[in-house]
Parts: sequence; C-alpha cells; structure tokens
Amino acid sequence: MKIISWNVNGIRAAAQKGFLPFIEAANPDILCIQETKAHDHQLEDTLLNIPGYFAYFHSGEKKGYSGTAVYYKSEPLAIRTGLSNPAFNNEGRTIIVEYPDFILYNVYFPNGQKDEQRLSFKMDFNRCIQNDVQELLSAGKNVIVCGDINIAHREIDLKNPKENSKRSGFLPEERAWVDDFLGIGMVDSWRVQHPDDVKYSWWSYRFNARANNAGWRIDSFFVSENFMPQVAGTDILDEVMGSDHCPIVLTLK
Repeated sequence: MKIISWNVNGIRAAAQKGFLPFIEAANPDILCIQETKAHDHQLEDTLLNIPGYFAYFHSGEKKGYSGTAVYYKSEPLAIRTGLSNPAFNNEGRTIIVEYPDFILYNVYFPNGQKDEQRLSFKMDFNRCIQNDVQELLSAGKNVIVCGDINIAHREIDLKNPKENSKRSGFLPEERAWVDDFLGIGMVDSWRVQHPDDVKYSWWSYRFNARANNAGWRIDSFFVSENFMPQVAGTDILDEVMGSDHCPIVLTLK
C-alpha cells in the first residue's frame, strides 16, 4: 500500500500545476492533502471525482484558509474529523481514517509564525493530538500521523538552522514537542530509514529558495513503533513541483 501526503497550498491552484497527472502517475492507494484552501462546493468535478478514488474533504469555517482532504481507493471502516478538544476543530485541520490494520491521521498542523497567540494555539493543538494518539496507542492501535507538521526537528532538517533558531518552525519548544511526541511510541519513519540524508519538503517562495535548495523538512509520516516493521519504504519527492511543499511517501508491506 502506498500512502502519499502533500501540502498543495491551494488545491485549485495545484490543479493548474499538474496535480491530476501527478496522481495518475504516482497511483497512491491513499492521498492525504493539506491546505486545500477550498470548500468542496467550490471545486470542479475533476477534483471531486478522480477516477478510481473516493474523496473526503474537511474545510475550515474561514473561506480560502487551511483545510484537508483524503482520496482513497478502498473504503475505510470509518472516517471522522477533528481532535478531542473542539477548540481545535473549526479550521479543517484533521481527518482520521480507520482501516483494519491502522488508524491514519491526515493533519495540517498550525503555523506559529504570525504571533505569540498563534504559537500558543499551535503548541496546544500539538499537545492535544499527542494525547489523542497516546490513548490509541494505549489501546493497542497502530497509528500513522502524516501531514505538514510545520516543525523541523533537528538541524539536519533545514538548510540554515542557526539563522532560523528564533523562528517558529524551529523554536526550542517546538522541537522539544517532537521529542515528546516520539517519546510516546511514535517514529519519524523517513529519518529512521534515512538517518544521514539531507532532503527537504518545503521551500519559501522568496529568495529563490527552491532553486538553491534552501529548504526545511517539515512534512512527515510518524508511525507507531510496533507498526514500523510493516513499513517497506519512505520517500520525499522533491522533484515534484506545484506547491511550495513537495509530496512525501510511505509504502507499507
């Protein structure tokens, strides 16, 4: 089974930049999308009904902002949205898809760069999802959390760590949260499989960052430790254009 996660930075814009041909070529079993920036009634039929796929959209209350979607070939046991605390559920950030062997979280984690209030919201959101996932792990469930995490965990995960040490996305408290999240029994699957590799998943639109590969690895598949033996491979498709992020891949046995 191939699962792809991609922050498309606006699904309508991505549709003009090769989104549908990418899906046809990559042929994922499940495609998790973040930052759709659209309600489903605003989308053309070509995006709502991709041949071979069911689709589920979860939009925020604010138009043109945030939003997630999942395209999937096989119907799951259940689909639900949101976290246990309803304070985090009006921005369309979380879709949870349950299959017999695992529970998949598709998450657009908040960005904390705007101000202290949004940073506080981000950290509270992250702690909430950690608690929710920990409950599932305690119940013996296999969990996959994918999406735009909006945090680079270690210095190897961004081009210019020192220059960004006081910027949200690489703050000490954000990086410490990733440590905490991994500490409950989750694994950064790509980093475990590629311990010394340097690859990025996001580049600023400014300063010609992508051409210079001045990027950040802020998109991830976190997998519960006991499910890692089922992971056949991971990849970052940094050659794929169409967004300021690139797709990432988790392949299961």
